Amino acid sequence: MREHWTIKILDTIEQMEQVEHLQSIVWPGSETDVVPAHLLITAVHNGGFIVGAYPSAYGEDLPHPLVGFAFGFPGLYATPDGPRLKHCSHILAVHPEFRGKGLGFRLKRAQWQLVRKQGIDRITWTYDPLLSRNAHLNITRLGAVCNTYRREVYGEMRDGLNVGLASDRFEVDWWVNSQRVNQRLSSKARPRLDLEHFLAAEAEIINPSQVDENGWVVPPAINEIRDQPVPGSRKQNIILVEIPADFLSLKAANIELAREWRTVTRSLFEGLFESGYLATDFVHLPGDIARSYYVLSNGEGTL
Repeated sequence: MREHWTIKILDTIEQMEQVEHLQSIVWPGSETDVVPAHLLITAVHNGGFIVGAYPSAYGEDLPHPLVGFAFGFPGLYATPDGPRLKHCSHILAVHPEFRGKGLGFRLKRAQWQLVRKQGIDRITWTYDPLLSRNAHLNITRLGAVCNTYRREVYGEMRDGLNVGLASDRFEVDWWVNSQRVNQRLSSKARPRLDLEHFLAAEAEIINPSQVDENGWVVPPAINEIRDQPVPGSRKQNIILVEIPADFLSLKAANIELAREWRTVTRSLFEGLFESGYLATDFVHLPGDIARSYYVLSNGEGTL
């Protein structure tokens, strides 16, 4: 059964309090990391906005709990011609009971529409590159790209999802007027590419990983990973990097293995981005032991 949502712009202090409450559900365990209602309302009254989602069966004006939201605000980035305006998308949250239903995509699409109306052509945000669900949404479905790896963006985090692990993040670019993004957000579904498509195009998995006796995917040691490919040849225009298919479950079961994945992929992505590669797609293979891979490309045609 298809879910139906009411997506609306939030602009009252009562709605900000709902946003505050939903944050504590999505990221439990650290009340100090919740963006407070007074800061949210200030951002909303000064160029930022929040789009929120309610199950439409409850009606727009009924006081039913918020089940998802996207929050962002204007920012600046440097160009050779001076500072340029962008939209900084700070939080995307979906209630745990409503995940996997396409709501995150709907909220980001609403954000895309509003930012275009503001005359801004770039949206940026960060996410943990080891979370395959987020990678699928951000890179595959939305058409964002990434060539920026940031270490310890938020320092030591204390919420239940992030505690005990370095807060490294991808910073993605969502070029809202690009053909790539418009195609991903159109009503006509994009043909899904699986691993075999990329392997047939001579893409190479540069960190081939093993499965241990507990069913967890274990990365190769850094010194065992194939030398960084040199952009230029057709064979090396596309490469694949594996990550855990379910990093949160792996982290809960084996924090040391989770830290090993963080260390190995940090070195790998930093080197690849420095060499001119760009994360442009993501492949997930379901199964008893699921596998997940980033697709990295070089060349201007990737955009």
